[in-house]
Amino acid sequence: MYPREQIVREWLDSHDIPYTIYYHPESPTIEIAKQYWLPDGSLHCKNLFFRNHKGNRHYLVCFDCDKDLDIHQLEQKLHQGKLTFASPQRMERYLGLEPGSVSPFGLINDKEHHVTLFLDKKIKEMELLSFHPNDSRATLVIARPDFERYLQILGNPLEFLEI
Repeated sequence: MYPREQIVREWLDSHDIPYTIYYHPESPTIEIAKQYWLPDGSLHCKNLFFRNHKGNRHYLVCFDCDKDLDIHQLEQKLHQGKLTFASPQRMERYLGLEPGSVSPFGLINDKEHHVTLFLDKKIKEMELLSFHPNDSRATLVIARPDFERYLQILGNPLEFLEI
């Protein structure tokens, strides 16, 4: 067990949210992670952390790892002006994470609900979802209803988008 992953497991366990987890070599990118994912039927998600042009709003965007994200289209959908990737310092400040380990489980560390979560609508159709548990040396698989319960308990702003 790794410290950041342990925090996720303890949080989920304390809220009786079931999941499975497996370990593998460090996989900070989708291309590397694909080498180690198990054929478990889950939708493996890509997670990107952005800030708006003023730097006063932050967004976590999660979508099917096999899709490409057009940042300009995302900017139009969010109506927040130009988006840029958030710096490692902002990632640490708002999600308690470092590059290569971003996931919706970082929202556990966002006590003030500063980060808005945007999920691909495709996520609503899936039975199982996979994310890093805040450490790229593991993959956490969670049933969609349990993931939705997790998000509801956290209370961060959430919106579904067509990506």
